[in-house]
Amino acid sequence: MKIEVLYPEICCLFGDKANMRYFEMCLPQAEFIKTPVSEMPRFLTEDVDMVYFGSCSESNQERILSRLKGKEDRIRELLDKGVIFLMTGNSFEIMGDYIKKPDGEKIDALGIVSFYAERTIPKRNNSLFLGKFGDMEIVGCTSRFSHSYEISEGNAFINVTKGLGANVGCKVEGVKHNNLFGTYLLGPFLVQNPHFTKYLMSLLGVENPTLAFEEDAFKAYEVRLAEYKRDIVFE
Repeated sequence: MKIEVLYPEICCLFGDKANMRYFEMCLPQAEFIKTPVSEMPRFLTEDVDMVYFGSCSESNQERILSRLKGKEDRIRELLDKGVIFLMTGNSFEIMGDYIKKPDGEKIDALGIVSFYAERTIPKRNNSLFLGKFGDMEIVGCTSRFSHSYEISEGNAFINVTKGLGANVGCKVEGVKHNNLFGTYLLGPFLVQNPHFTKYLMSLLGVENPTLAFEEDAFKAYEVRLAEYKRDIVFE
């Protein structure tokens, strides 16, 4: 099993590095490739089972996008094969049609999933989050300088229960296409959502997946879930 962690030195905002640190503990038998920013992604030339992108600055988002332009067919090929792409924070915006800057300039993105992002700089958008993916309840938080728009029902990742979705008033959060999971939720997303982490492990072919510190992970999840279900303001 081969998992590529893309550009960890720049895709590391908001504690997103914790996702793959935890996943390594859950999957000690897997090979984790940490591709530095000085190199092209290995998934472009090698077979991998999963690719992870974490949060990054807007300038680094454009830097990564420039490297992947022209490689859309390879990404589509991998997605058609069932390769997992997990993208947290603003990283998944590169998979849309374009990113609109506050001055109106549009940056062409990869066009893998039909939606677009619009930056809100200097306004930062912060919210706790509670939602559902299938029968799983998802918890987390978001802190970002952008929103996403025109995500079709078929490409939505999480249905919003409480908190900020893809944009203000939107009832879905993030995008899903085959095994591409893109979410604005930040930090240790996999630590906070053990059901989803086990789901990813099953997609990777792990039979009867067991998490690192599983009992504690589920206890913490239940505490957070109960807190988020209280009658509190999220935004």
